Amino acid sequence: MTVLHADLGALSGPVAETTARLEREQIAARIARDDYTVWSPAPTEISNRLGWLTIAARMGDALPEIHRVVGDVRMAGYTDALLLGMGGSSLAPEVFRETFGVAPGYLDLAVLDSTDPDAVRAQASRLDPGRTLFIVSTKSGGTVETFSFFRYFFRRAVHALGAVEAGQHFIAITDPGSALADTAARHLFRATFLNDPNIGGRYSALSHFGLVPASLTGADVPRLLARATAASRDPATAARLGVILGEAAAHGRDKATFAISPGVRAFGSWVEQLLAESTGKDGKGILPVVDEPLGPPSVYGADRLFIDIRLAGDTTHESAVRALREAGHPVVRLDIADPYDIGGQFFTWEMATAVAGWRLGINPFDQPNVESAKVVARELVSAYEKTGSLPALESTAHDDALTVYASPQAGARSAGAGPDGAAGIVRGFLRGVRPGDYVAIQAFVQPTPATTDAMQALRVAIRDHLQVATTAGYGPRYLHSTGQLHKGDGGRGVFLQLVTPPPPPARDIPIPMSEDADASGISFGVLKLAQALGDRKALLDRGRRVLRVDPARVPQDIARIAALVP
Repeated sequence: MTVLHADLGALSGPVAETTARLEREQIAARIARDDYTVWSPAPTEISNRLGWLTIAARMGDALPEIHRVVGDVRMAGYTDALLLGMGGSSLAPEVFRETFGVAPGYLDLAVLDSTDPDAVRAQASRLDPGRTLFIVSTKSGGTVETFSFFRYFFRRAVHALGAVEAGQHFIAITDPGSALADTAARHLFRATFLNDPNIGGRYSALSHFGLVPASLTGADVPRLLARATAASRDPATAARLGVILGEAAAHGRDKATFAISPGVRAFGSWVEQLLAESTGKDGKGILPVVDEPLGPPSVYGADRLFIDIRLAGDTTHESAVRALREAGHPVVRLDIADPYDIGGQFFTWEMATAVAGWRLGINPFDQPNVESAKVVARELVSAYEKTGSLPALESTAHDDALTVYASPQAGARSAGAGPDGAAGIVRGFLRGVRPGDYVAIQAFVQPTPATTDAMQALRVAIRDHLQVATTAGYGPRYLHSTGQLHKGDGGRGVFLQLVTPPPPPARDIPIPMSEDADASGISFGVLKLAQALGDRKALLDRGRRVLRVDPARVPQDIARIAALVP
């Protein structure tokens, strides 16, 4: 059971007033009975998104079939599982794998949510199709990245195992009636799990989308569900957390900064999507700041709310959090007994996000800006298929390490305007960051531990020198996580886009146009670049400040960017 402690300082009075209003208007009880008027006079994109409220209690009925499939693949000698999905389909499974590991005799799970060709190749080269279960996971059944992954790996399985046997190495998780359900039936997938369609992707951790992959790794799913069910029966803690989140954001502390015990650290990536995609709209938003290393109080502005999710007995962040609290920053501590309490945390944060949406006057279940980057990317892909090329941006400056593409919103100087070239433009762009802004690093590069370390060092440099919040995400993964907030919030984001161009054709990976043939129209490298271009345009169309930087060498040149922070 989660125990909440809060030291709120000046926020205490407003939080108490809003809590009284929450109780007076019976908000928690109304949410529990699916009352859409908590958020809007109309039920659109609310009434059909509240299945998460009861899914933990209902999923017990689905466990026998899940366990049967898991038993079958274990008996068949499968050793690995690769989940092909994005956002809500991939984040909870990743949390379960990183938190609980793999039980003896179960399948080792990896998640592929990068369209970088080297990332795709890395998974393909290490997996034996004959011993691998591929999990194709998408609510809509039409996510471009997921279907691209599926077609590529299905063709590999056909070549290795034959068309009839290939299907037995795939399972689907999707909504009833989706295109994926039809595809799975046509190709004789081993199993298809149809999820409750009244659950949005980011609220789906405790449904088939999270629990099928968790079961494949041997996690104790009944224990997870028991913790979640207990939390759902006593939503007072979650409602209080939601009031704090909403009230803090309304008073300018809209950067919810997480310190999470190492044993459940992966939970941060899931809660990042939940908060960002649910609250970043209508010019409002709560920015989740996850994995930004804690610093001394002096490096933080007055826009932070600190949230300490702490496992019993863990003191990793205790001294740093104490210093923040003593310096007057508001701090919320959530005490959990053991890693399986993340089952309760899933429900707690879903309810808290719903309550925060009520306080901010927004619908926490829609995502009106998510499609903007996707639409542009689709248009670019379509143009590429007709012409064989993507639109070329004109670089503003370049040197042997960095090529820079500035924009009017970035306020960067044109090429040749100064002796510092690319380095000067990067420095000038960052010099324009103002108090209350946040800097989002968007990396369309191959995800590797070394690159992640370099991005973390860049975040610390920006945070320490400019005293603003930072986030970092790999593309296109972040498009399904924080991308909604980037376009829908109040416009305080400053976006540093890092892009490695497509490799030469010999090193790129073609994407089959169909799972039935090898013929290809585009490659993963082209798709990744189209997604980077699409998001850049979508951000610029919203008046955001964006600077694209192409590093010649990753991760080395990311370290060079860190040295340019003014």
